[in-house]
Amino acid sequence: MKSQDIRTKFLDFFKSKQHDIVPSAPMVLKNDPTLMFTNSGMAPFKEYFLGNATPKNNRIADSQKCLRVSGKHNDLEEVGYDTYHHTMFEMLGNWSFGDYFKKEAIAWAWELLTEVYKIDKDILYVTVFEGDEKDGTKMDQEAYDIWKQYISEDRILMGNKKDNFWEMGEQGPCGPCSEIHVDIRSAEEKAKIDGKSLVNEDHPQVVEIWNLVFMQYNRKADGSLAGLPAKHIDTGMGFERLCMVLQGVQSNYDTDVFTPLIREIETITGVGYGKDEKVDIAIRVIADHVRAVAFAIADGQLPSNNGAGYVIRRILRRAIRYGFTFLNKKEPFIYKLAETLAHQMGNAFPEIRKQDNLVHNVIKEEEASFLRTLDQGLLLLDKVIEETSGKTVSGAKAFELYDTYGFPLDLTQLIAREKGYDINEEEFNMGMKAQKDRSRAASASETSDWVILLDDEVEEFVGYDTLSVDVRLTRYRKVTTKKDGDQYQLVFNMTPFYPEGGGQVGDRGYIETPNGDVIYVIDTKKENNVIIHFTKNLPKNLNDTFKAVVNDEHRRLSASNHSATHLLHQALRTILGDHVEQKGSLVSPDYLRFDFSHFSKVDKDQLQEIEEFVNARIRENLPLEEKRNIPMQQAIDEGAIALFGEKYEDSVRAIRFGQSMELCGGTHVPQTGDIWYFKIKSEGAVAAGIRRIEAITNVAVGEYFEDVERNYDAVKQLLKNPKDIAKSVSGLQDENAALKKQIEQLLKDKAKNMKGDLKNQLQEVNGVQFLATKVDLDPNSIKDLMFELGGEINNLFLLFATAPSTDKAMLTCYISKDLANEKGYDAGKVVRELGKLIHGGGGGQNFFATAGGKNPGGIPKALERAKDYIA
Repeated sequence: MKSQDIRTKFLDFFKSKQHDIVPSAPMVLKNDPTLMFTNSGMAPFKEYFLGNATPKNNRIADSQKCLRVSGKHNDLEEVGYDTYHHTMFEMLGNWSFGDYFKKEAIAWAWELLTEVYKIDKDILYVTVFEGDEKDGTKMDQEAYDIWKQYISEDRILMGNKKDNFWEMGEQGPCGPCSEIHVDIRSAEEKAKIDGKSLVNEDHPQVVEIWNLVFMQYNRKADGSLAGLPAKHIDTGMGFERLCMVLQGVQSNYDTDVFTPLIREIETITGVGYGKDEKVDIAIRVIADHVRAVAFAIADGQLPSNNGAGYVIRRILRRAIRYGFTFLNKKEPFIYKLAETLAHQMGNAFPEIRKQDNLVHNVIKEEEASFLRTLDQGLLLLDKVIEETSGKTVSGAKAFELYDTYGFPLDLTQLIAREKGYDINEEEFNMGMKAQKDRSRAASASETSDWVILLDDEVEEFVGYDTLSVDVRLTRYRKVTTKKDGDQYQLVFNMTPFYPEGGGQVGDRGYIETPNGDVIYVIDTKKENNVIIHFTKNLPKNLNDTFKAVVNDEHRRLSASNHSATHLLHQALRTILGDHVEQKGSLVSPDYLRFDFSHFSKVDKDQLQEIEEFVNARIRENLPLEEKRNIPMQQAIDEGAIALFGEKYEDSVRAIRFGQSMELCGGTHVPQTGDIWYFKIKSEGAVAAGIRRIEAITNVAVGEYFEDVERNYDAVKQLLKNPKDIAKSVSGLQDENAALKKQIEQLLKDKAKNMKGDLKNQLQEVNGVQFLATKVDLDPNSIKDLMFELGGEINNLFLLFATAPSTDKAMLTCYISKDLANEKGYDAGKVVRELGKLIHGGGGGQNFFATAGGKNPGGIPKALERAKDYIA
């Protein structure tokens, strides 16, 4: 059975059980501070489990893209070495939100596996939670009794908290679970060892394929368990493992989920799969990792140096290194797999096909960038290992690899482990700590559990229609950070405050108590569908009715910039082409930032045309046309643009200004004339195929024009108020250029005059013509003079110093190439070491190098020590 058919049969089965079939949510999570990526099928539905939102249908099924590379659920180290762990994988899942529970979940799982997929019942085992004394939970007798109806009791095994109690993170919904395991060993192997003894023992042919989670608890910040408002079902079946079972192979990589990628890797590299274990591991790693990286990019997460972007960069660099070392690929090639992936998975996940060009370009640039430093880094690591006594490599050296060559620690550990060495992780962490102490101190926080005041209220956002409303506090919690001290997060039954989202910053304002006290709201964010208001203190009487008031100026200017991004998006697509898509944005009261897909620099004329297009729409004073709670497909059919990487509900909000129509939850101006004016401040590259425009509107434009006028008047006064400023400045430039030429000629003449004197100062030391002296010349003249002397004199060693100011010093070293190449002299080494005496550093080639510093007082000592290199 082909993988596409396996996925379709799963979804069709649960559709027949009255489940809504929903598309996969993005793999990159937003509005959830506890998770970076979707690491399980249930992550996109947390708000339903917590009771913060209600789905249209209490029964849902899907195939969810997941990523497990960090934190509690981390499979990275096993990838490629075994046959069934992956970074990115599909999780087939069926969900019940307060509807059916254990009886139906178990019955349908058994029916699907044994009757639809026709898996032999005799190769299946199930596990049941045995209970945990510390949590005060008991053995799951209910699940055990249900399973007895379908499978013999000797195939029902007890599982501990590690294996049979599912938790998505340190906090959040959780509960006991029943796993279904399959034994695909040969008959001979089964005769030797009973399969039940291999369950949960990491045997490659006795693996878990489905986990039925009975979600009934919420893990609180203090570690305790509290009951959820309703009981839910959360199941997850590993699609790749299911394909392995149904296609009768012994490895996930032998299924048609991976074989097209493996064949393409073989074609590109000319290396065969199945002949050498190290090569096979490399090919499996690359086939796995390119899926994770490609889908993350398609979902909106570009590789970067921090957060989720760094995780993606780590995965890709791991794949690049495997190709470099084991497949002998010194040039980018992984990017070529994007087309195969798009063709293979584009029907199930249209985003990978739609973003194919972006994925291709981003991976190619990342490969080229890392390959430039990979060879040097590997040579350094080899040298470090050679110089290591014992089997533990210096963590400080590992940190140097990270800091200088971009080697993530896990990559360095992997390479060292292949050679039989460990890394001193404590030393590495000390280096990281020294580098990150400041940011860590600012971000470290402690968050208490929610204190519930009203648990029967559903928060309502009313901020589209009003900026003030009477509210009641439903819950709050305390957060303590080293940077900000104590803060409180407040949730109300309704709110006019817009939470940070869709690129727009959160509203600010205040909460007024009945006695007139004011509590300032310093930020507003959204977490699991709950709008959270950040304050420095709490109201005295928590049960009062308060007045929530949004800062009108902050909201008005944010709305102006947000509406301008819609007009900018329209302008870009009109002028540059329909290939332009929004890839990110920031909308604040002060300015807007807009990232978009485009594969070349936007030239000056195009920027002017874009600016004029937006301002024309502003002058038309187009009214805001807003449609709320309309079916998403209806909005798309009417021409609305959906942004990539965003998770949309069945009902959406559509915003239209003239011909511009987008799905958007942000706040906007009533008519485009309220934006007043749009001005582009900058345009540049963010990543491969991604450009960024920063612009201003409204009050900021007025301040910008005032600043331009002030500078213009200042220039006029400096130029004695000429009638034609441009002509006057052009004249100054011509005069300046002529003077520069005169100075250059004078310096050349000065250097020529000095050459004879310098020749007379040369000393012969150990057969080397040596001179170390201070000169009064500019860097270019020093270089020209040195090379002229080098052309006339053999075995030459020169060190010239100059001090252009009281806080600047420069050393320049020239060594004849015969001395450098034949006798091992190194100008770069000379300036690096002597540069320390002038409180600086530098480098260059072995025959010519320079160093700069801030201590001219160190020049005499540097000149004195120069002779040591030839003495």
